[in-house]
Amino acid sequence: MRILLTGGTGQVGWELQRALLPLGEIIAPPRDQLDLANPDTILHCLRSIRPDGVINCAAYTAVDLAETEAELAYSINAVAPGILAEECLRLGAWLLHYSTDYVFDGQSRVPYKPTDRTNPLGAYGKSKRAGEIAIEAVGGQYLILRTAWVYGLRGKNFLRTILRLARERPQLRIVKDQEGSPTWSRVIAEVTAHIVPRIRQQTGIFHLTCQGSTTWYDFACAILRLDPNPSEQIVETVEAITTAAYPTPAQRPAYSVLDCSSLEEQFQVHLPPWQTALALAMAT
Repeated sequence: MRILLTGGTGQVGWELQRALLPLGEIIAPPRDQLDLANPDTILHCLRSIRPDGVINCAAYTAVDLAETEAELAYSINAVAPGILAEECLRLGAWLLHYSTDYVFDGQSRVPYKPTDRTNPLGAYGKSKRAGEIAIEAVGGQYLILRTAWVYGLRGKNFLRTILRLARERPQLRIVKDQEGSPTWSRVIAEVTAHIVPRIRQQTGIFHLTCQGSTTWYDFACAILRLDPNPSEQIVETVEAITTAAYPTPAQRPAYSVLDCSSLEEQFQVHLPPWQTALALAMAT
């Protein structure tokens, strides 16, 4: 199998390059060869490589900056996935695309199912939902995996930010009224590698996160407890605050827990509790 991977240096893409190796040839072009903001590079890559499948890990993920760069976010998150879907259909290839919990408005109090109504609050979520719609409109063989609160041991993410701030500040103030499911990038990659051999058996949208839910505050406290080098911390107190006390340009959903039962049933996978995944990540 020949798989074209976009965003191969990102959190999920980096893990995927390892997880997918047993499945065949993995081609992960650098951004100067495959730039989702440049449709010509997309067309050139797919038509020259002619992959059996494409995994799209690349995205515009600067949630707050998207409020002032909505056009760029839309180009990368909405237009590019549509082009990928069209080229995959033309080549007879499958497409696996990652989306986000930010397609929901957070008004629910029970985990969101893939079939629940979407209502993104900000430019980032709107651009990601537009990408889903573009792929669905093209059709063909595709899977869209919505995930949430992604972290890893590399790149820019909440886990690495908390560990850094704990070494720089005596006090941290963390939001406690937003609830979601922290998801290790390696879990996403390993589940994806399990799905790929079965990808032509199913089309549609599925949810992929670790099980259970927590708040950003409690997630931060768990990270600090599991820090493999706690003696390096100078933090003395961690204060729980409201979203209103930490205003940001983009509005976040207050509740974005995703129901992953259809993914587990359809593809026979077991998703670990977020606490288990975090402990494994911190011990790596």
